[in-house]
Amino acid sequence: MMNRRLGYASVLALTIAPMLIASATTAEAQRRGSNAAREQPPQQVPPPAQQEKNFPMGASWSASSLNGKPINNMRATFQLDGNLRGTGFGGCNTFSASAYPLRQQAFAVGPIALTKRSCDKAAQDFERSFLVALRSARAWDLVQGRLVLKGGGGELVFDRAL
Repeated sequence: MMNRRLGYASVLALTIAPMLIASATTAEAQRRGSNAAREQPPQQVPPPAQQEKNFPMGASWSASSLNGKPINNMRATFQLDGNLRGTGFGGCNTFSASAYPLRQQAFAVGPIALTKRSCDKAAQDFERSFLVALRSARAWDLVQGRLVLKGGGGELVFDRAL
């Protein structure tokens, strides 16, 4: 019974305390003779809502730059299907991974499964950099018809492929 009374007293105190504080603030403003008690705070206009972009599911993309450097001698591709399965070619091997376009243009890529083809050192180095950038991508955007993936491993820019 005592615990219940303490519970009611706590709820009552939490309910009444904000009203008492507001009342004291209003009284103080009136004592100073200011118009603060009668003035309404300015209405804040919310910023215009940005329209949420839709990730281009099913589109084929060809990498055009990695960390601001054009990709000339290598070829890398990426496609995300309706089952959230990302697939492509990394420059030497084909890969697949779960990939999730999220709200507010966030992006997440799961562990990457990769074939084990043997290639020259330049192709392997490029592929490693490409896959690290893809795996660490945390945001996506469409800029002038190009898909841009950004994250801790760098920035990938893709052009639409046929």
